[in-house]
Amino acid sequence: MIQSLAPYAVHVEHSRGRRYPEPPHPYRNDFQRDRDRVIHSRAFRRLEAKTQVFTGRFSDHFRNRLTHTLEVAQISRTIAAQLRLNVDLVETLALVHDIGHPPFGHAGEKTLDTAMRRHGLFFDHNLHALRIVEDFEQRYAAFRGLNLTFEVREGIIKHSRDYDPAQFPELSEYWLDKRPPLEAQLIDATDELAYNTADLDDGYEAHLLTLEQITENVPVFARFFAEVEKLYPAAPKKLQFNEVLRRILDRWVGDLIQNTQAQIDTAFNTNNDERSPGRSRPGDDEESNTISARHSPVTLDDICAHPKRLVGLSPEVEAERAETKEFLHRNLYYSPALQPEKEDAERIIAQLFDLWMKRPEKLPASYQEKTKSESEPRARVVCDYIAGMTDTYIYEQYEKYCGP
Repeated sequence: MIQSLAPYAVHVEHSRGRRYPEPPHPYRNDFQRDRDRVIHSRAFRRLEAKTQVFTGRFSDHFRNRLTHTLEVAQISRTIAAQLRLNVDLVETLALVHDIGHPPFGHAGEKTLDTAMRRHGLFFDHNLHALRIVEDFEQRYAAFRGLNLTFEVREGIIKHSRDYDPAQFPELSEYWLDKRPPLEAQLIDATDELAYNTADLDDGYEAHLLTLEQITENVPVFARFFAEVEKLYPAAPKKLQFNEVLRRILDRWVGDLIQNTQAQIDTAFNTNNDERSPGRSRPGDDEESNTISARHSPVTLDDICAHPKRLVGLSPEVEAERAETKEFLHRNLYYSPALQPEKEDAERIIAQLFDLWMKRPEKLPASYQEKTKSESEPRARVVCDYIAGMTDTYIYEQYEKYCGP
């Protein structure tokens, strides 16, 4: 049985539409069309050759930006269905959430931002993703960009942070003074769950994290590992490891579902009756306990007007996630074994950025034209060019212009 959407979900028939109106499609709704446009975009394909934590030079088996994105989409769809949110919108936002990242992962992003700040500007991967879907992708004769719905564009901007309306007046159409819909809020949470568990896996596979390290420093892992050892004492350690990660992710996802629903109910003082068709209504003897409960449905406007985001883990499970993330920062992300890769990223991006700032004639013709038009600062044009590159392509450019 197909479950109906919650009243506070985003209903596609109420979408604010596209920047350039288009006729409806005969068998796909607007959010499904947006999902397909993202998947068929060049920026999405390039994610396959962009670093998540490990560059492709380590192994073909480690996550890249594309495989991470697919994992986020899978987890997000599962949670959205349980919360009766719009799964099509959630899937689209998950698939598009990382297309603004530059090569070399977070090291590349940090270096590019540092280079931009020397020119009084900055780099933000969410804002860059919006530029990609609004302008850089060119697939249609009728308009530039992908012409995505307002709800997808809003989610690109607002899924992971709040922007100050006074500092970003150019984004005023996206209601910066309001919270994003739950569909967008969900992406930031699932992104965290996905990469925390995946990075433990890749770090262990890379032999940069040992089983002893993890069990000693990540209590939730240690607890499940003891359980798995009893259940599968003869299994290889890697399979035991996999079983533990599966249990952790299942625990965190289940908690996110339950705690988010609880936070919605608490925030709006609901009694849960409308969201649970199989649940019996309170009897007369319980009437006094529900007299103050809200009986009108919680709406999307209620969610967006609420002072804080409502998607999140319970305090206990959030502490587990934070412990895991802190462990990964100390033992994996800043591991000496990864330092040469970070130094490569910093050197390559910094040198190429400086080169093209001084010698814009070495840019491709389309970017040269942009620097000549002076419609945007040269630094922004150079930044856009670098941010769109894959790891492979930026290495090629470095060898071409800065190699021996």
